[in-house]
Amino acid sequence: MVCLGNICRSPLAQGILEKKSKENNLKIHVDSAGTSGWHVGSKPDQRSIDVAEKFNIDISHQRARKFITYDFKEYDKIYVMDTSNYKELLRLCSNEKECYKIALILDDKNQKNLSVPDPYYGQEDGFIKIYNLLEIACQNIIDKLQNNE
Repeated sequence: MVCLGNICRSPLAQGILEKKSKENNLKIHVDSAGTSGWHVGSKPDQRSIDVAEKFNIDISHQRARKFITYDFKEYDKIYVMDTSNYKELLRLCSNEKECYKIALILDDKNQKNLSVPDPYYGQEDGFIKIYNLLEIACQNIIDKLQNNE
């Protein structure tokens, strides 16, 4: 899971997908990172932690890190939160196989906007909104994994 600073959207996505994979007895490794290094080592934004807790998800142990090119080798799929993150990771790819691993997390034919809005400069309701978007997106990921897609 990748967003800009790795403190709002991607930590929530990581927590949601980890919870869903556990509930569905899927053994997958989920991690998150940011395309910038501004918050490396920081906990997720308190508003993300608070929203996650409302849904019985603890993301307070996570720490922000910057996406590194080795992540292309480490992970089978890399979900990004918005088109800016997508373009940044495409720029870092060293081959077509790596680029093929990147997908917008909201890449769904039913979505009008494929970007998860960045709630950082807003209020808690923006964090609830992105939680709801990410919850659906993560369920879609679980469904694909269960159907071997």
